Amino acid sequence: MHNSTPESARFNWKLPACTALGVVAVYVLSALWGENAIAFVYVLLLRPGLILASIGLIVYGIIGKRRRKWLAVLTAVAVLWATGYAVFMLPVEYDLAIRTTARWLIWSNDYKAKVLAEPASTNGSLKHIEWESWGIVPSGFTVVYLVFDPSDLLSAAARKRQPGKFDGIPCEVPEVNRLEKNWYTVMFYTDDEWSHCQ
Repeated sequence: MHNSTPESARFNWKLPACTALGVVAVYVLSALWGENAIAFVYVLLLRPGLILASIGLIVYGIIGKRRRKWLAVLTAVAVLWATGYAVFMLPVEYDLAIRTTARWLIWSNDYKAKVLAEPASTNGSLKHIEWESWGIVPSGFTVVYLVFDPSDLLSAAARKRQPGKFDGIPCEVPEVNRLEKNWYTVMFYTDDEWSHCQ
C-alpha cells in the first residue's frame, strides 16, 4: 500500500532527537571525568553552547523557509534547553550513581589492578584507593574510596544503607555501595579521610 503523506508534510524528528542525544553524550563524557568536569562543562561550555546552538538552529530554520523544517528547528531548540537543564541539574546522588556506574563499567579492570597493587595493611585496613573527591575550602572535602573486601563483609553494610563503623575501615562512614562482589565504594564524612578520622 502506498503512503499518501508527502515527505514535506511529515514532521522530522531526527534533528530534535540528535540534539537530545548530543546533550546526553556531553554529560556522560564529562561525568566520566568527575564532579569538577561537570561543573566546568556546564558553566563554561554548555551555557554558551546552548545559546550558540540555539542561534545556529534558528538561522538554519530561517534559511530553510519550509514550515515543517522550522517546526523541527524550534522543537530542537526546546529539546536542547530542556535536556541540557534536566541532565546537568540532576540531584547529586543520581549524578554520583551515574558517574560511578559508567566509570566502573569502562575502567573496572584498571581500578582493580591499582587497588590490588597497594601494599597489605599491618593494621587490618582493607586495600583501597581514592575513587573520587569534591568540595571547596570553606566547607571541606568529601572523599569516596574504592575498597576491596576479600571476605565481602561490607555487603551487609551496603544492603542496610545506614551509616556505621565497619571492620577494615578506620572511620565511621555514612555510605557503603556495592559495585560487585568484593568491590565497594565507601563515602567518608566531609573532612574525614582514610588516614585521618575526626
